[in-house]
Amino acid sequence: METIHENKKFENIDYSEKTIVNQEFTDCEFINCNFTKSDLSYNSLMDCSFRGCNFSLTLLNNTGIKNISFSDCKIVGIDFSKCNNFLFAVSFQNCHLDYSSFFQKKMKKTNFIDCSIKEVDFVETDLSMSVFKNCDLLDTTFIRTILEKVDFRTAKNYSFDPELNRIKKARFSYLGITGLLAKYDIDIEFN
Repeated sequence: METIHENKKFENIDYSEKTIVNQEFTDCEFINCNFTKSDLSYNSLMDCSFRGCNFSLTLLNNTGIKNISFSDCKIVGIDFSKCNNFLFAVSFQNCHLDYSSFFQKKMKKTNFIDCSIKEVDFVETDLSMSVFKNCDLLDTTFIRTILEKVDFRTAKNYSFDPELNRIKKARFSYLGITGLLAKYDIDIEFN
């Protein structure tokens, strides 16, 4: 039997290493909660916000994530590719998303603002019209990724092959284009 939570605030709760299943959360707010190594599989989250939460190594198998905002969160080693695809929508501000995976997710118009996105898997992800504002993309993987109209102008440390990705009308800064030419092993000097 599914438990439904609407318009609730959850604050300073330690859910670490706990299993929470068959819960539906709508318009809920989570503040400073710890979900480290929790199993949140088979839940539904809609129109919720998470602030200052820790999601290190959390399981999200078949979890519905619909219009969820994360701010000031640690979201390390999460496999978002296991989430339910139906209406999947997220936004991230000032979050650490290192070592996570968005393999084959449809994430059009996703905002990544002031985030650490190191060694993240965006293979075969649709990121059309997304924004990476002031993000560090060191060793992040983009292969067969749809990057059309993506804004990379203030992002740093990205490196990917334009021939292996769709980048039509993507936006880059002058200094950032070195990440698009890395495969050629050439030296570029900016005077």
